[in-house]
Amino acid sequence: MSGTNERSALSIAQRQFDATADAIGLDDSLRAVLREVKRELVVHFPVEMDDGSFQVFTGFRVQHNIARGPAKGGLRYHPSMTLDDARALAMYMTWKTAVADVPFGGAKGGVICDPHALTLAELERLTRRFTTEISLIVGPDRDIPAPDLGTGPQVMAWIMDTLSMHAGFSVPASVTGKPQAIGGSEGRFTGPGRGLTLVTVLAMRDAGMDPSGARVAIQGFGKVGGVSAELLSAEGMTVDAVYGGAEQIDRDELLTLDVEVLVPAALEAQISARNSDRVRAKVIAEGANAPLTTEADASLNARGVLILPDILANAGGVVVSYFEWVQDIQAYFWGSGEVTSRLREVMTRSYQQVRGEAQSNGITLRDAAFRIAVTKVAEATRVRGIYP
Repeated sequence: MSGTNERSALSIAQRQFDATADAIGLDDSLRAVLREVKRELVVHFPVEMDDGSFQVFTGFRVQHNIARGPAKGGLRYHPSMTLDDARALAMYMTWKTAVADVPFGGAKGGVICDPHALTLAELERLTRRFTTEISLIVGPDRDIPAPDLGTGPQVMAWIMDTLSMHAGFSVPASVTGKPQAIGGSEGRFTGPGRGLTLVTVLAMRDAGMDPSGARVAIQGFGKVGGVSAELLSAEGMTVDAVYGGAEQIDRDELLTLDVEVLVPAALEAQISARNSDRVRAKVIAEGANAPLTTEADASLNARGVLILPDILANAGGVVVSYFEWVQDIQAYFWGSGEVTSRLREVMTRSYQQVRGEAQSNGITLRDAAFRIAVTKVAEATRVRGIYP
């Protein structure tokens, strides 16, 4: 994978992996395998617009590693989506599933488009054509897509229906994040925010901080940020500010508010060397993937900021996606209470494992999470005998 600037998600992901590989003494053969993506598919496809014209769109599906199970990861519809973004986010999904100890590898994909500029009919045609193009490598035992920025349950429903038409029968386990009417799970929409809230509360209590009354600022008010705002408030915290793109507060102003907890839940590289010195939060819970650059991470750690890393803090989404996949395969569905209880169990166990690793070795939670994840994936790769 080619190098990029220090603010790119790919550069951040590669630096974090390299540092982890050095720390655990990963051998050169495994390092070479795990640093690269296994498979990437780039497609260019036409879509008919409502006025009868055609536009050609570009989409990606990248699979980083499948040593521990089928690939798993979201589909993003965004005008700034790049192949490097998909590569980096696929790598993060590999580590995230390993930290949560669910039997998946990592994948990511998307289409370069502005979904808000498309009509519903155009969005459906785009989704169905893109699904057909990537159907070569996706499916319930190969690669299971899920929602991300610009997509949601309706898009997942179209994907599931298109894959089912190709198969000739209904294949609900082919995607997660679907509407419940066609095999979606209770608690899937709230999973990322609920997982983040659980980890944030646990970490604050372990650090001797009282969550009750703590002030919170949240960047992003979508699937993660919106739910986190509600659930953090339910824990007694005060949400001072949220930023969803329309509020009268700019990004840097929100990120540097005088609050106890900051939740960057928008895009990558929002906190960098440019603004990290002005961040005043005592706790940063990463709701987005790679919202801090490596330089910002080092600077904030040096100041004693407690950083809850993305591959732990926002793993609730993939955990409940795993639950949905299991329920679809078994054709047996759980109630909301069971989903919430199982999510709490997985997130608590994962946090405690990461915290234990950090305390035992005198390292940050991020370093601990990456060491756990890379070690698990390396061992799965090694015992399968699938590296040079």
